[in-house]
Formats: sequence, C-alpha cells, structure tokens
Amino acid sequence: MSEAKALDAIDKRILAIVQVDTSLAIGEIAHKVGLSQTPCWKRLQRLEQDGYIKRRVAILDQAKLGLGLTVFVAIEVGEHSSETQTKFAAGVTAMREVMDFYRMAGDVDYMLRVVVADTAAFDGFYKRLAALAPLKSVTSRFALEGIKTETAVPIG
Repeated sequence: MSEAKALDAIDKRILAIVQVDTSLAIGEIAHKVGLSQTPCWKRLQRLEQDGYIKRRVAILDQAKLGLGLTVFVAIEVGEHSSETQTKFAAGVTAMREVMDFYRMAGDVDYMLRVVVADTAAFDGFYKRLAALAPLKSVTSRFALEGIKTETAVPIG
C-alpha cells in the first residue's frame, strides 16, 4: 500500500459514485466528476492502492436466495482473557452467517448481524456459537422488516 494522500473534492466524488455503483464504466465516472478517463482511472487506482476502496462487490437479494431471517445477536462472554477473546473472534469471523461482527463498549461485549434461512437454521448457528467460548448472556432479536439497509458511507 502506498502512502495515503489527502482526499480532495474529486476523490470524494469518485468514492461517492463507486460505492453506490461499482459497475459504472470509467468514462461514466470521469464524466460525472469532470475529468477525462485517464486521470480519473489513475485516481481510482490510487484510491484502491491507498486502501480507501477495500473491495468491489455485488449486493445480493437475501430473500430471493432463501435467506429471509436477519437476527441481531448481543453477546456477553463469560471470560475476558486474551486467549479466549482471540479464539472466540476467530470462530465467529469464520461463520458464514455472520454479516457484521463488532466488539462493543457498554453492557454487551459483542454485537452480530446474522443472516439465515429460518429459525431452524438460526438454532444450528446458535449451537455452534455457544460452543466457541463460555458465554454469560446471548440475546437474539429477530428483524421483522428491513426498513433501511445501506452500504454507502457518508462522504464529505
């Protein structure tokens, strides 16, 4: 990774555009930001090299894929040793159902967003989760409706 250069207004506009639609051709992006293709492409390459763009992905429709249940899981671990936390974090990170995994401040240690087909699939997930480490408390909240889901971060 090269040394990160400060972002200017054009860099921020490029990032705002590609985080919403990475399938745009470089010519379309260049037109939207007021550059010719080559300088725009060079900026995009630098933004990737500097780590501003982690990866390019497609966002899939969970329901069409049979993954209709989203569960938010708050966890308090029973033991806070470095070894236990490292093992637990590695185990949770490896679980494909876990979409988001955060270490928290406050009354819970970790928060997960889990996507599964149904409650039976969640039960299987829960059993594997509980086997990773001694857990003091696990609270699961089942989403009834997704009102807003956003992948684009506010830039600028």
